[in-house]
Amino acid sequence: MMTSALVLSLTCLFWGELCFYGSNRSFKSLETGNSLTLPCFYEANLPARLYWYKQPMGQRPQLISSFYKFEKNGTLYGEFKNNQRFTLDTTDGNNHLKISHLCISDSAVYNCLGSYLSTLEILESTAVSVTGSASVLQSASEIIQPGGSVTLNCTVHTGTCDGEHSVYWFKHSQESHPGLIYTYGGRNDQCERKDNAQTHTCVYNLPMKRLNLSHAGTYYCAVASCGHILFGDGTKLDVQVDSPVLVYFLSGALTFTTILVVLLALSVFKMKKRNSYQSTESQARLSAPSTTNTEGHGDADNLHYAALSNWTCLVGMAWEHLMRGEFDL
Repeated sequence: MMTSALVLSLTCLFWGELCFYGSNRSFKSLETGNSLTLPCFYEANLPARLYWYKQPMGQRPQLISSFYKFEKNGTLYGEFKNNQRFTLDTTDGNNHLKISHLCISDSAVYNCLGSYLSTLEILESTAVSVTGSASVLQSASEIIQPGGSVTLNCTVHTGTCDGEHSVYWFKHSQESHPGLIYTYGGRNDQCERKDNAQTHTCVYNLPMKRLNLSHAGTYYCAVASCGHILFGDGTKLDVQVDSPVLVYFLSGALTFTTILVVLLALSVFKMKKRNSYQSTESQARLSAPSTTNTEGHGDADNLHYAALSNWTCLVGMAWEHLMRGEFDL
C-alpha cells in the first residue's frame, strides 16, 4: 500500500510545488559508457525513510528505490530491480545511487527524498544529461536511370544503450514537404554486436524498384533510441533522364536526315523528268525524215498538176483560135 509520504511526494513532483525545507541542486553532463554516483546524505536523527526518483523530461516520476534507515540494504523497484547498472550505497548515513555504463535514456532529473512522519524533504536534486556516441550514417547520393532499382542503406551505431530503437524513413523533395514513407518499429533483428565492444551496429535497407522521376528527392533515415531521435544526413536520389546534349544531337540528326531525304527525292524526280524529255526528243528526231519525204512527194505532185494545167490551157486557146480562122494552116 502506498504511504501518505509517497502520495505527497508524487503530488509535489507532478505539480512542481516546493514541498521541502531545503535542497541541494546540481547538474552533471557525461558521455555514454561512463559511471555516475549521485550522492544523498541524511542525518541519523531526521529522516526515517529515503527514496530515489527518476523523472525524464516530459514524463512522470519513476520510483527507483526506497531505504529505511534501520535496515541494512535498500530496495529497487520496477525496471531498476533487475538492472545491474543501478546499485545503492547505504553505508554510514549514505543513500548514494550508482549508475554504471550510462545510456542516453539515463538522462533525467534524479531526486533523493527523505520523509519523517508527515514531513517530506528533497535532500538532493541532480539533473543528468548523457550525450551518446550514437550516429546514423547514410550514403551521400545515388544516380539511377528511369525504370531501375536501388537499395538505400542506413547504418546505425547505437552506442552503449541496449534498448530497442525504431527506424523511420522520410522523403523530402522540392515538390512536397517531408513525409514518412517507411518505418521499422521496435525491431533489432538487423543489429549485430561485435565481441568485446560496447556498441551496436545496425544496418537497415530500403529497397526501391521501378523508379521514375517522382522518386527523386532526399531520403532521411531517423532513429528513435533511448529517448532521443537522431537523423542521418540524407541520401539524395537522382533519377537521371537522357542528357539534353544527346537529345539535341539526335534531333539535329533527325532534321538533317529528313532534309537529305527530301533533297534526294527532288533529285530523283528531276532525273526522271530529264530522262523522259530526252526520250521524247529522240523519238521526234527519228520520225523527222519520213515527214520530209512525204512533203517532197507532195511538192512533185503539185508541180505535175501545174504543168498539166498549163498545157491544157494552151491547147484550149489554140483550138479556140483555129475555130475562129485566126490561124492559117
